[in-house]
Amino acid sequence: MTDASSSGTGPRPGTLPTSLRGPVRGNFPGVKAAALETDLLRALDRREIEVLFQPQFSCQTGAVVGAEALARWQHPSLGEIGARDLFAIAERAALVAPLSRHVVARALEDAGHWPKELTLSLNITPEELGDPRFAADFAELISKSAIEPRRLMLEITEDLLLKNLEQASTALRALRGLGFRTALDDFGAGFCNFRYLRELPLDAIKLDKIMVDDVPGDAKALAVLRAIMALGKALELDIYAEGVESVVQRAAIISEGCDYWQGFLRAQPMKSEGVLALSRTARGRGHG
Repeated sequence: MTDASSSGTGPRPGTLPTSLRGPVRGNFPGVKAAALETDLLRALDRREIEVLFQPQFSCQTGAVVGAEALARWQHPSLGEIGARDLFAIAERAALVAPLSRHVVARALEDAGHWPKELTLSLNITPEELGDPRFAADFAELISKSAIEPRRLMLEITEDLLLKNLEQASTALRALRGLGFRTALDDFGAGFCNFRYLRELPLDAIKLDKIMVDDVPGDAKALAVLRAIMALGKALELDIYAEGVESVVQRAAIISEGCDYWQGFLRAQPMKSEGVLALSRTARGRGHG
């Protein structure tokens, strides 16, 4: 999930409002791109890129079942920069690979302290999935952590697939063969190419916030959601809903057969300690 898919109607607390951003992701008026890229390199060296986690809940029990890792950069003058802008800056600076490795390593380190029933979702970049060595390298990295592959959900987005569907499919099959689970993220935000659902080795789809926004009040929005739910179930995929912000939305997705959800209704992105504390509460276990 990207930042926008779980956000509320306004910017996240501590994040840059849209007025401070340029029209292109990773650009900020009055700030030279080269300066930002240099700052990012320093931030990586100093381990200043932090990872927050968006808790995920079971629609059936209400319990915390896991969390998605999200990168954040506390820039000294710009404040908090979210994952989309952060990776856009990294792409210009040819730093996507080291940034992604940093985020994955920190997420694995933090989630290693969680109970074994909690899962961790990680976003995979186009650069990673396009590397023929990625599946083997990733498996080696995980083998050094305290987390078993079955507890990891690897999320890919549609724009990633547009670059090389065949390579993506090959990498995902290799990863699933090693025990990892895979999900198509932000479904509904782009072209919604159903070919991906047919050809890719997937375990789940994650519905973008836009698929939930007007549910259940808008009849067409509800009809589209219902159709996607039916398709997902027919393909034996788990279905996650992102960006759930109201009790009414949650009730609607549950009644339509959604399996899991995440959003500001129950929890904003938080530090690892917050996920651990939430999972230990009665509410986090699905009671209340």
